[in-house]
Amino acid sequence: MPLMLRYAVSAGEHAVNSDDSGLVLSRACSVLMILAYGAYLYFQLKTHRQLFEPQENDQVEDDGDDLVSEDEAVLGFTSAMVWLAVMTVITALLSEYVVSTIEAASESWELSVSFISIILIPIVGNAAEHAGAIIFAFKNKLDITLGVSLGSATQISMFVVPLSVLVAWVMGVPMDLDFNLLETGSLFLAILVTSFTLQDGSSHYLKGLLLLLCYAVIGVCFFVLRRRSGRDSYSLPPIFCSNHLQ
Repeated sequence: MPLMLRYAVSAGEHAVNSDDSGLVLSRACSVLMILAYGAYLYFQLKTHRQLFEPQENDQVEDDGDDLVSEDEAVLGFTSAMVWLAVMTVITALLSEYVVSTIEAASESWELSVSFISIILIPIVGNAAEHAGAIIFAFKNKLDITLGVSLGSATQISMFVVPLSVLVAWVMGVPMDLDFNLLETGSLFLAILVTSFTLQDGSSHYLKGLLLLLCYAVIGVCFFVLRRRSGRDSYSLPPIFCSNHLQ
């Protein structure tokens, strides 16, 4: 919606009350997105948790002999919270260091900032999560695999991103949800492909291959962005990037 608002105003189709109308819209959308995420968690964990629990036949081993035994908790609640707090602090410090070196790495490697931040950093930063999802998939635990992958994507898009906008608002930083045309289109394409892939509730190798190829196309698109333009993608107007890639 912030992207469409900007293009509607720039095209002269509509007028806005002030120059920061897009920022106001982004902040309002961020509040509503966090409310939607809270409702989603309440729906998943409280009122309709039975919809997200594995079916009874999923609890049976492939040989059909015995039921899968429940894993005992390695950490108690207090220990888990302490470790979570410690790892959060370490992750925050490392993230601050990574963000401060992105532009230098972009110049050194001759890659766009978009490619590093959208493709490389998520692959490396979520390596453990990706490995866990693959291991569960090999064990035919697709409910856990989808929970890890889609749950993480939902958390980032519906909670972390809008929360960042609200925190920036408190800090006086004008951060909005107006992504560039290429980024917004890639996100929309990824959501569409994933939705059509999962709608029939079945899985096979062709679907996985198509998802990987779709991701590869998006990655190549951000990789050639700097090569074709000769400058960082974030410094170009979105419409120029789109037309140049076409």
